[in-house]
Amino acid sequence: MPTLFDPLTLGDLELPNRVIMAPLTRMRSKQPGNIPTQLNATYYRQRASAGLIISEATQISQQGQGYPATPGIHTPEQVDGWQLVTDAVHEAGGRIFLQLWHVGRISHRSHQPGNELPVAPSAIKPSGGTFSADWKQVAFETPRALETAEVSDIVKQYRVAAENAEQAGFDGVEVHGANGYLIDQFLQDGSNKRTDEYGGSIENRARLLLEAVDQATSLWGPGRVGVRLSPYGTFNDMSDSDPVGLFTYVLSELSRRGIAYVHIIEPRASLAGGQDGTNASAPRTAEIFRKAFSGALISAGGYDRADAMRAVESGTADAVAFGRLFIANPDLPERLRSGADLNAYNRATFYGGGEKGYTDYPRAS
Repeated sequence: MPTLFDPLTLGDLELPNRVIMAPLTRMRSKQPGNIPTQLNATYYRQRASAGLIISEATQISQQGQGYPATPGIHTPEQVDGWQLVTDAVHEAGGRIFLQLWHVGRISHRSHQPGNELPVAPSAIKPSGGTFSADWKQVAFETPRALETAEVSDIVKQYRVAAENAEQAGFDGVEVHGANGYLIDQFLQDGSNKRTDEYGGSIENRARLLLEAVDQATSLWGPGRVGVRLSPYGTFNDMSDSDPVGLFTYVLSELSRRGIAYVHIIEPRASLAGGQDGTNASAPRTAEIFRKAFSGALISAGGYDRADAMRAVESGTADAVAFGRLFIANPDLPERLRSGADLNAYNRATFYGGGEKGYTDYPRAS
């Protein structure tokens, strides 16, 4: 069997290793405008030794934003900003996909056009809260349920975003269908109570995801498109009555489309309060769904070096995505290969700010 450090054919790409940089929201885009900058380009360039970088989640429209200072891909200025990033990554020999994001109900009216309510498949308020546009902690609001015609408009937004990603020089796109954001809200019946063609049956609830994927593959080809999913994930107040049935269907449809990969998050990393550690009793989704998808499988969530090596060598996953470890270790693939000590990450600098905790982590000497 291959190892974590062997090359991997991922759709149309040849990766030099199987250490993937997971999408990591860092809230450091230029304001106003949610525009990537040279600082962001430096951050991604430092991590270009990853087999593949998956960018931080990037909103496909202003309506899709849920947090302050997250980047977009829906204005010319944002496209130009992302071009700085892709040029930097490619100059350093790396590969980078853009993650396409609409947060749905996980927002606040301060982020929305015209100060309107966030939108969702159904008018169900999630528990908890978020940050407003001025970085204040606020409770979630009861969202407005989308009309059927509006869902079609959002599908078009995914197409435009995929077009803009190509213009910005990315190597492909990942459709974000995980973590309780809009597509996941449509997928899972705890948040989707619709009675139209986007609700009810598993096939209907999966419609938005598959339509977004079809838009992306029509532009990029299937070998340049990935999807992120979070079966059993409870983040952002998510639940489903039949996760095995739901995600087995979704994965079979994605297999039929021949996309480059599916990126599945392990729920064992979703602990209360976002603290470190893993929940050993959580289902191992890579093992449950491995046979449901015929393409490459990336697994993410709570991996250390030994666990990641076992996952690839056993065939449970074709590659492993790392998040927090990549924040603190720009040369993570080399450190994992050699067994070198890892820098400790600082949670206080994860979100917002400048260079500190972003581009100042040292490489191994």
